[in-house]
Amino acid sequence: MLHVQLIAHTPEPERVVAAAAKLCYSDTGVETLLEGLTPEKSAKFVKMLASYGHASPIEHASFTFGIEGVSRALLAQITRHRIASFSVQSQRYVRLDDFRFVIPPEVEADPASKAAFLAAMKEEGRQYLQLAQTLQAKHKAEFLAQGLPEGEAERKAEKLANEDARFVLPNACETKMVVTMNARSLQNFFRLRCCNRAQWEIRALAEEMFKLVYPIAPALFDRSGPPCVAGACTEGKMTCGRAEEVHARYTRLRAELEGRQA
Repeated sequence: MLHVQLIAHTPEPERVVAAAAKLCYSDTGVETLLEGLTPEKSAKFVKMLASYGHASPIEHASFTFGIEGVSRALLAQITRHRIASFSVQSQRYVRLDDFRFVIPPEVEADPASKAAFLAAMKEEGRQYLQLAQTLQAKHKAEFLAQGLPEGEAERKAEKLANEDARFVLPNACETKMVVTMNARSLQNFFRLRCCNRAQWEIRALAEEMFKLVYPIAPALFDRSGPPCVAGACTEGKMTCGRAEEVHARYTRLRAELEGRQA
């Protein structure tokens, strides 16, 4: 099951962004950058930047998320967002004895599809462990023949076995990661991945990430979400046709998040 936690972020992110913007638009020195930047004035600076389309100062605020219960299919998508940092659980160093996987909602909702899916996952897990054990035994024997001590031979053999056995694991295989993005990258991420046309799993992740950062920096993420939240839909003929519905949902979501913060 998807679980997202905001594990670190730039302290007072809107104040930091406002300080960077202040340096751009005034002759102030670095020693006095933060002077007078109350939460209200910082928010005003951030909104001014948005109206100017001046996005570089918001890159000074960053957010780090711990993410688990997502698939390797999602990993392939999220790493396309190149202005970000990723640390992912290794399938070379971690033997997946307890093979876990993500079930798509459409599969979950259909009993026949779910049964077939679960049977496939059970077989994938069995084949993976069998292959890993077979390869490990082979490599260990080779290392022992080379004169390596038992413990060292076991450790090296396990890593080599994991390296190749993982090739049979499916896209559904669960993974964990730590992801850091600056606020500008996050805004782009939300623009692309909160859209109804985004794949369901990464859309769910993006919405959870938005819920975590909005209460911390509401002015910074005030216009975040799919493009139709802050203007017209940009999908052209590919539009979902529900721009007004999406806009209303994000309006309610922001109000709910602001209520929790109060």
